[in-house]
Amino acid sequence: MERDDRQDTPLLSEDREIDPDAAFGGKLARNELEARLLSKLDTRMSILVLIYILNYIDRNNASAARLRGFERDLNLSGTQFSSVLSILYVGYCLMQIPSNTLLVYLGRPSRFLPCCMMAWGVLSLSTGRSFVGVMYTRFFIGFTEAAFFPGAWFLISKWYKRRELSQRMALLSCGSLISNAFGSLIASGILDSMEDVGGYASWRWLFFIEGGLTVVVAFISLFILPDFPETEMTWLSPAEQALAQRRMVEDAGMNEDLYPKRGSTSRLLMALSDWKVWWLALTLTSIVISLSFNAYFPSLAATLGYGRTLTLLAPPWFFATFVGFGVSRHSDRSEERFWHVVAPLLVGILGFLLAMSTMNPIARYISLFLMAQSYAGFIVYLSWASGTIRSSQKRAVALALINMVSSFGNIGGSYIWPSAWGPSYSASFSICIFASALGILLCFLFRQHLALLNAEAERKEAEMDEPKGYRYLL
Repeated sequence: MERDDRQDTPLLSEDREIDPDAAFGGKLARNELEARLLSKLDTRMSILVLIYILNYIDRNNASAARLRGFERDLNLSGTQFSSVLSILYVGYCLMQIPSNTLLVYLGRPSRFLPCCMMAWGVLSLSTGRSFVGVMYTRFFIGFTEAAFFPGAWFLISKWYKRRELSQRMALLSCGSLISNAFGSLIASGILDSMEDVGGYASWRWLFFIEGGLTVVVAFISLFILPDFPETEMTWLSPAEQALAQRRMVEDAGMNEDLYPKRGSTSRLLMALSDWKVWWLALTLTSIVISLSFNAYFPSLAATLGYGRTLTLLAPPWFFATFVGFGVSRHSDRSEERFWHVVAPLLVGILGFLLAMSTMNPIARYISLFLMAQSYAGFIVYLSWASGTIRSSQKRAVALALINMVSSFGNIGGSYIWPSAWGPSYSASFSICIFASALGILLCFLFRQHLALLNAEAERKEAEMDEPKGYRYLL
């Protein structure tokens, strides 16, 4: 239930009050209230990690199924398997902006996101029996999955301040890394034990079980996920809800309730006309292409020459999860973004070079660890991108647009790992190195631009003798 009159809360009674902590009983009382608020938020938001794990498992289970007769049973040939992977991102791209626009219009992520999750779970467990059937199913899985990541990204950015974002985005994004670790173990267990059970191939059971689990978790999340701070919620006290809104006003350096609400078309035009949004999208696309090895990790692990390929996948992703969380936590504490993005990407390049230079199984397995940890740069970049878009009205569409454009990197990345380039995959690694280098260059130029904006803001404040205002994180 939306509040009709927000002026009765301590948050908005006076946006420029001398002591912003006074409405909450002083600084000490506010800190205690904020700690309780964040504890409640973190508890409820944690369900997003589980959803993201299942999101990635349902998206990537075709790669695991490929090792147990998926291509043979569906009579796939040539680039058809690559098309099966990439068609998901066609639907994913088409629905990015409409889904986030609809999310803002409805104002109920606690209902919208779980319903979309139920839809892709049902589609996953009913994966088709032919190439055409699988293509249709995968397209609509992407169509419904499109709502989750940009929606969750926007939901987190509505509740957490910029210096809190990277750590929370790390927890969310670690869901994809954990899914690669646990997903491979789960897939290994199902594929090893479910062959011909009930007359179905084990790879079909993989889709049945993982899709069914998604539907169950989606139903549970209906009762856990929060809505936006402006929506009245029974699990928050009036003071906690007022503080939740106040925090975001202070972090953005402006009160959006004092400005007219914009329609979906106006928000879209705001995002489309901002060159920074396109720059962020291009940079993320480059990073996504460099991470395209993810979908082909089972195939890369198979080049090591060991039988239990899926089991070998878990340790690199556990390592990546640890690195991703550690780097993101340090990024928040130091309030620095650029080097926390670039350093993991540089280590990832070392992994690509190592894999290109040898076919030694031990060296190649080490390279998988180096490649996987580059996801830490991707995680911090998401927080950096979100934090550079101050207006939440614009941010909803901008984040969807950035994610949509970057999804074309997933489509292109699906075609740079053909079996014909194996087992060395030198050409594939070369493309990833170029994409990483381009992403690093674009990050550097963007950082320089933000530094100039910060210097200009500082100069104006000095001239006007004003207190320090909003600064971009570099």
